[in-house]
Amino acid sequence: MTTQVKIFHYLLGCLLAWANISVALTEDTSCAETGETHIWISPLNPKANTQVKIMAVSTDGPASELALIDSRGRRMSLQYRRRGGPPWSLVAALEGFKEGDYRVVASRDDKLSACRPLTIGGSGTEEKPKAWGLATEAFYSAWIEALFGAPPGENLSFPSLEPVLRNPERNFLHNYLGLNEDKNLPLTPDCADLPYTLWAYFAWKVGLPIAFRACGRGSANAPPRCGAAIVKNEFTQGINSQASFRNVSRELANTVHSGSARTGLEDESADLYPIPLSRETLWPGKVYADPYGHVLVLAEWVPQTSGRPGILLAVDAQPDNTVTRKLFWEGTFLFANTDSAGPGFKAFRPLVRTTSGGWRPLSNGELVDHPGFPPFSLEQEQLSPDDFYARLAKLANPGGLDPKQAYEATLDALVEQIETRVISVDNGEAYFRKHPGSVIPMPNGAAIFQTIGPWEDYSTPSRDMRLIIAIYVLNGLPEKIMRHPELFVMNGRSPEEAKAGIEQYHARRIMERGIHYVRTNGSTWKLSLAEVLARKPAYEMAYNPNDCAEIRWGAKPGTEEYSTCRRHAPAEQRMKMERYRLWFHDTRRPTQ
Repeated sequence: MTTQVKIFHYLLGCLLAWANISVALTEDTSCAETGETHIWISPLNPKANTQVKIMAVSTDGPASELALIDSRGRRMSLQYRRRGGPPWSLVAALEGFKEGDYRVVASRDDKLSACRPLTIGGSGTEEKPKAWGLATEAFYSAWIEALFGAPPGENLSFPSLEPVLRNPERNFLHNYLGLNEDKNLPLTPDCADLPYTLWAYFAWKVGLPIAFRACGRGSANAPPRCGAAIVKNEFTQGINSQASFRNVSRELANTVHSGSARTGLEDESADLYPIPLSRETLWPGKVYADPYGHVLVLAEWVPQTSGRPGILLAVDAQPDNTVTRKLFWEGTFLFANTDSAGPGFKAFRPLVRTTSGGWRPLSNGELVDHPGFPPFSLEQEQLSPDDFYARLAKLANPGGLDPKQAYEATLDALVEQIETRVISVDNGEAYFRKHPGSVIPMPNGAAIFQTIGPWEDYSTPSRDMRLIIAIYVLNGLPEKIMRHPELFVMNGRSPEEAKAGIEQYHARRIMERGIHYVRTNGSTWKLSLAEVLARKPAYEMAYNPNDCAEIRWGAKPGTEEYSTCRRHAPAEQRMKMERYRLWFHDTRRPTQ
């Protein structure tokens, strides 16, 4: 090949690589973020010929284009993944770019929304945010949504938080500090620790302060109370190593527990405060605290379409450290009016600078109408459980749902919950295969719902109580149509006609759906959903991991299904379970 031909091919390659580049129409080289869109770049100091991730996050509407402009003014439109709303985000990745100065621009309807300089291969350190505010709150939300993103129908589950944060495709902040800081990072939070761990991890990477409190457990007549805020500002002081985060994370895990999220709604001395029930405030990353101690983190809103109901997705962690994405519905987001807790949707209380240069949490009064944070609101305190769920159903599906469509969404959520329980029971079986002949001690009283050690890891009292509630919800959908016809698209039918139709549909569908579980001898046993529902009374005493899997799925002695059972809980534990059975029958978890 001649030199002229080589030059021709080189130039042709350059033209193809930059086929979508055009000369910028303006000579204005200023680059600043002045509106409601902000651009974030990962890692903090990008290097040549490595991947550079870009995220544009908007709070006033979606951006429609993300582009890169080089030092010669040439513009290249970037391919991106769109998420959210609100906040809205565009995420793109650059591969193999050389050292140099660039500009990243986000546009909406051909008008510039935001611009940020990008230096690849520079020696300086990019400036971090100074404090929490609207931009960082929106960034946190978009980061959470990307972290747990997947098609709505996918069963998203992880053995712990570690594989999620170590995945650079999911975690926009992976190796953000350029220290290989995510390698072997130990992160196995349980239910109560998960929102705090995600929030602290983000603050570590981005360079923001956090605060948390030591709290009590509350009583039957009063929610938990907390002490003074423990402020951590280490992350604001330059780039911090993994060791720094591990120290804070360890202290955090040793301090917070389920009571930390159940604090009273009006309590000023609380890490979390209640927010309004609206799409403008319920962003991914916000926390849901149920009255009995379970905690979830909002992950994504999937909008309603003509062929698919809108849904709200959340993630939670279990005592065995599994992290799973779940649908919002009555079976997972428990809500009750109780003196022992302040349940509902909440946000982390932000910190602001003091005149002396320190940090302090904002009060409820300051958060009523603060421009940078979701407002403090006691709206949820005024709602009955029925009204609470109706409000959320309207937010997810403002156009209403066909009754069959609503039934299928509820059915899917219940099956998802049962399948997650299959994993929990299997985890218990795996423990006994490794420890044959052992017996896991059973705590006394309310401690069965939360303790430490193998009982916490492998028992399922909280999950089983939610399962019993979920069965009530599915069975009660026909009556819900009667109570709240405004949530459904009736197409000329009366509520009575719609109710009768769903009752018939329910009888057919629970015979068509089912699950499989593994028996003690390793064989698989199938249960129809009708069988699972009929065994609801058995789940009032099916949470003990010392019982075989067959007992935990309600098999009856003398049946073929039961014949493979080889393990039983001790008699004294069975007696305890009989005494505690009323809690599950009445679906009333005792206050710890």
